[in-house]
Amino acid sequence: MLETGLAASVAQLGQASERSTRKQDTLDKSIRFWNPGKTRFWQSVGIDLVIGKREGYCLYDMDGKRLIDMHLNGGTYNLGHRNPELVQTLIDSLQEYDIGNHHFPSIARAELAEQLASLAPAGLEHAIYASGGGEAIDVALKSARYATRRRKIVSLEKCYHGHTGLAVATGDPRFSELFLSNGAAGEFVKVPFNDLDAMVRALAGDDVAAVIIETIPATYGFPLPEPGYLQGVRELCTRHGAMYVADEVQTGLGRTGELWCVDTYGVTPDILVTAKGLGGGLYPIGAVLVNDAAAGWMEQDGFGHISTFGGSELGCRVASKVLEISTRPGVVENVRAMSAYFAAKLAILREESDGFLAEVRQQGLVMGLRFAHPQGAVFVSNALYAHGVWAIFSGLDPSVLQFKPGMLIDQGLADEVLEALRLSLRQARAAAGV
Repeated sequence: MLETGLAASVAQLGQASERSTRKQDTLDKSIRFWNPGKTRFWQSVGIDLVIGKREGYCLYDMDGKRLIDMHLNGGTYNLGHRNPELVQTLIDSLQEYDIGNHHFPSIARAELAEQLASLAPAGLEHAIYASGGGEAIDVALKSARYATRRRKIVSLEKCYHGHTGLAVATGDPRFSELFLSNGAAGEFVKVPFNDLDAMVRALAGDDVAAVIIETIPATYGFPLPEPGYLQGVRELCTRHGAMYVADEVQTGLGRTGELWCVDTYGVTPDILVTAKGLGGGLYPIGAVLVNDAAAGWMEQDGFGHISTFGGSELGCRVASKVLEISTRPGVVENVRAMSAYFAAKLAILREESDGFLAEVRQQGLVMGLRFAHPQGAVFVSNALYAHGVWAIFSGLDPSVLQFKPGMLIDQGLADEVLEALRLSLRQARAAAGV
């Protein structure tokens, strides 16, 4: 018996050693062949993660460490990692489909387009496909320029809309200046969030093609729109002939208790962009939902924008199942119930933090936790990692932790996360010296 136990222990140690060796090999190869800056950065802040197994709302490091995923890759995993229904949909689709040919009509593309139109805000009756969010933003802005015959694009300071050509020019200079991609002088204008007077000035010349806004800006730490702000922007766009583009890549698909976050604020855009979670974490796909004016180029020249992988038939089938799951009454009710549960528990933790947790920004399961230290969320993210939770700090405001529970999360897993946060707040506060 003793010999058997010793043999098992030796075998486990050997397996652990092998995993550790493979992990270090992966890190070394990532630095040499993939992205040295990104790999070294995570190691420098104590996040030594190489993802192995993933299932539900949990990730497992190659060394076996379990992490509850509260980042969800920007909402890509709203319905969990490797959601069984989505996996089965992809498997079943592979019996008949591949990506298809983007030049021709297809059953999968047509059916998803009809489904999206039925679920879209009023008047958005056409779907244009992309392979991801950045490309979809580019398509949205090109469509607005076509419809208005104008070039100028207005976006928000500290925003992020992707890394492709037009998308990167709308975002924070951190993402565009490195590649000399700021756009032509005067074509891309940025204004502060929640500042209607600044938006009035930006639109006064009647020369703006589009105003693009993440309904709740994610990379800036989910600051919430003030009452009347988004409605005011909508009215200004109508008055000055500009198109309102709602970037719902992170905030859409049911995270706020409504399918689209703009519906939460009673705003109807001219163009809406969805991606990330639309592919369920299994197949990349994005979509641009547009009104008749923005869709006009497809009547004039349907080959005006071409995307080989945009609207892949496999992706369309997965996306259709994502929409079906996300709109189920039980799922919508769970989002609303867990939103209330987190709100109540976070209020208690904020009170207990003695000012360190300075603000809870929340709209449904879209949450940003702001701390009373300019790097506070970095300390909290590191402590949470040690306690088995992965949540990322905001790229453009590291005082804010992006805190994003999945739409199917249950109270048991939520309690695990909240307990880890309670412990992490104490440790992070001490580390930050506040």
